Amino acid sequence: MTEPDVSLSRAEGVRARIDTRTPHSARFWNYFVGGKDNYEVDRVLGDQIKQIFPGLVDVARTSREFLGRAVGYLAGEQGVRHFLDIGTGLPTADNTHEVAQRITPGAHVVYVDNDPLVLAHARALLTSTPEGRTAYIDADLHEPEAVMEQAVRVLDTSQPVALMLLNVLGHVGDHGRARELVRRFMEQLPSGSHLVICDSTATSPGMIAASEAYNASGAIPYHVRPVAEIAGFFDGLELVEPGIVRVTHWRPDGAAPLPGGAEQVDAYCGVGRKP
Repeated sequence: MTEPDVSLSRAEGVRARIDTRTPHSARFWNYFVGGKDNYEVDRVLGDQIKQIFPGLVDVARTSREFLGRAVGYLAGEQGVRHFLDIGTGLPTADNTHEVAQRITPGAHVVYVDNDPLVLAHARALLTSTPEGRTAYIDADLHEPEAVMEQAVRVLDTSQPVALMLLNVLGHVGDHGRARELVRRFMEQLPSGSHLVICDSTATSPGMIAASEAYNASGAIPYHVRPVAEIAGFFDGLELVEPGIVRVTHWRPDGAAPLPGGAEQVDAYCGVGRKP
C-alpha cells in the first residue's frame, strides 16, 4: 500500500485551507450521495437546490453507480490494471480502487484532487489489497504534465490506463480549454487506454436553474454542458457501446427501472478507447 503525501506536520496546514463558510462541490456532492463529510453551508445549499430541482439527487446517485459499472467493465472485460481518477471527491462506498481491486487485486489506482478536505481524507482512500497499489496526488486538473509526472511513480504507462474524469470537467468553464486538457492527458497514455467521463448536462430547465443557483452561492462555479459538448471530449477515440448516453443507460446490466422516471437524469457519460 502506498502512503499518502500527508504528514502529521502538515495536518494543521491542511485544516487551515478548509473553508467552512462557502459551499464546496466535493462536500455538496457528498451530501447528495448520503455522506457525512460536509458542513452546514453545504447542506443548506443542497436543500435549496433540492427545492429548485430534486432531480439533482438522482444525478449524484446514478453518476456514482456509473463509476462502478465503468470500472467493472474496464477491469473485468478489458483487463485494465491502471486507473487515474482525477477530481476524486470525498470517499464513499465503492471507490475506484475498491471496485477495481475486487476484480483484479493487483490493480494500481492514483487519485488526484486539490481540495484540502479530500486531502485530509486521503488515508481513507488509500487502503489497498496487498497485491495492488493506491496513491493520492494533491494536484490540479489544469496541469496534466505535472499530474502525470507524479502518477507514473505508481502507474505503468507502458500498459493501458483508464483516465477517469467524473463530474469534474464542469469546473472548466471554457469548452475549448476543457477539450485541450483532456487531449493533453490522453496524449500521455498508450494505445489501449480508456477515457471515462460523466457529467451533468444542460438537458432540462430544472438542471439549468439548479446550476445557476449553485454558481450564485459563492462556490467555485460548475458549468453544465450540452450533450454534444460531452461527446466532443471523445473525438479521436473509439466509443465503447452504447456510446454517449444518460448515465442510467450505460450498460445497466438489466437493472430494474428507477422510480419516478429517474432514469431520465440530466447526466450523460461515455467510455472511449484510444486506438
